[in-house]
Amino acid sequence: MHIMEGFLPSPWWELWTIVMIPVVIYGIYRISLVTKNNPKTKPLLALVGAFIFVLSALKLPSVTGSCSHPTGSGLAAVIFGPAIAAVLSMLVLVFQALLLAHGGLTTLGANVVSMGIVGPVVAYGTWVICKKAKVPSSFGVFLAVALGNLLTYVATSVQLALAFPTAAGFLDAFAKFGTVFAVTQIPLAIAEGILAVFLFDFLVKYKGKLLNTIGAVNLPSALTRGN
Repeated sequence: MHIMEGFLPSPWWELWTIVMIPVVIYGIYRISLVTKNNPKTKPLLALVGAFIFVLSALKLPSVTGSCSHPTGSGLAAVIFGPAIAAVLSMLVLVFQALLLAHGGLTTLGANVVSMGIVGPVVAYGTWVICKKAKVPSSFGVFLAVALGNLLTYVATSVQLALAFPTAAGFLDAFAKFGTVFAVTQIPLAIAEGILAVFLFDFLVKYKGKLLNTIGAVNLPSALTRGN
């Protein structure tokens, strides 16, 4: 997914940067609000940030100028909402660009929009719908994270197709980029969904009270007593 440094021509990299900025500013405001009201969320923020960093660093070759990998940002959106997931994703992408040459600074806006905004919005929306429909939480987390992962790559395919349309146009380019991503990304999305369920269940078991407080889950008080 990480579009490499210098790969997007002007004006696309500037456009995605402009789209990213207001979402990240709102996300910073949300983080300040959450940590002010619940200081105990700081270690949890660090944990989901580390989850994003590790998973999104496991890259596989796919499309020229980009790559495939799990994202980790879907679980962050399930727990904290999409705006905070956008900030965590941006921090991860900056460190990966500077320390791992994974992604880039000029393509930071495009990468944050796909991995930090589109994917988390889809994951959070799916999670909210599953909660209202009283779907078992494990399946809800799996579905939210897997769909968030897949839509991240749909967004990247749109970004690449807009910048590099074929002679047949945008839709032809989008289909070609999306088809190449699908080979690696569908199994990766399923694997990330399963991994996220394990981590989410672990957090519910040991930090259920905190997750209840920030609204990530709605557990009976008897299940959160003492954690």
